[in-house]
Amino acid sequence: MMNSSIRLSVIIPLYNAAKDFNACMESLIGQTWTALEIIIVNDGSTDNSVEIAQYYAENYPHVKLIHQSNAGASVARNRGLAVATGDYVAFVDADDLVYPNMYETLMKMALDDDLDVAQCNADWCVRETGSTWQSIPTDRLRSTGVLTGPDWLRMALASRRWTHVVWMGVYRREVILKNKIMFVPGLHHQDIVWTTEFMFNAVRARYTEESLYKYFLHDQSVSRLKRQGDKNLNYQRHYMKITRLLEKLNCDYANRITIYPEFHQQITYEALRVCHCVRKEKDISTRQRMIAEIYASGMYKRMVMNVRSVKLAWQAMLWTYRLWKWRDKTLSPHRITRKVLNLR
Repeated sequence: MMNSSIRLSVIIPLYNAAKDFNACMESLIGQTWTALEIIIVNDGSTDNSVEIAQYYAENYPHVKLIHQSNAGASVARNRGLAVATGDYVAFVDADDLVYPNMYETLMKMALDDDLDVAQCNADWCVRETGSTWQSIPTDRLRSTGVLTGPDWLRMALASRRWTHVVWMGVYRREVILKNKIMFVPGLHHQDIVWTTEFMFNAVRARYTEESLYKYFLHDQSVSRLKRQGDKNLNYQRHYMKITRLLEKLNCDYANRITIYPEFHQQITYEALRVCHCVRKEKDISTRQRMIAEIYASGMYKRMVMNVRSVKLAWQAMLWTYRLWKWRDKTLSPHRITRKVLNLR
């Protein structure tokens, strides 16, 4: 086992994950990197997750349990950050697994190269079937030397296989505190905004192609739920908001870092994700409301204005035509209230 005075804080939002939480905790207890604290944030669980968490908190001195009323993963992660004491922090989903040498590998990278962030690859696994594949194929992205955060993010986005997930790395806590980088409460896929802002502030970053984390997909995964009607509309509003937040980051950091074409185009890609969901929406009324909100929220403009390649220009033109064709000409975007869209 490797010991060090440099500590790592691992933050786990916990909400009704009892079925898989034991395995997750055992994978953390078994880490070869021992200079860590494990912070479980119980997010108002109603199953026996709390009892499992209490067992580990009572039997392992480096496990801490805190409680909050159900407020979502973003708030839980922020609560964990507020009490973390490690020089670096990491995040784990309560129904996933961490390979035994994950944090020894990443912390050794971080300490050897004085990194602000060390990131790894991951294995994705369909829980129902056991089918497993590497998240980032090595023909898309190989291990790197030390890069700036923006340069690493540019390379990662260009691979088109890197995903904005916080659990594929360790992050220097000082960078988070100094720049007040917080998770957006109530926002689905808040990792997209958080990782982008962190990378904008990272001076030294490095990636290993080794898979060190096992992420489980299941029927209840947020990204895999089948949504139609109002549920689909409400879900797509999160992505509309993400495009706005990403554009704001680009504007806020324009005088501090180079805003590469890939940083613009990730906005377009997130907007196109919404457009594809418009096409899949079976309810005509919901589809037309989605289109109206795409215009009212400014997402349509962001999709078009952030194009930086011929390929994306073609897709944006295609969707310009489709949205114009499908829209309800009697449903004015001005009738969509700011309160519903949460534009500001």
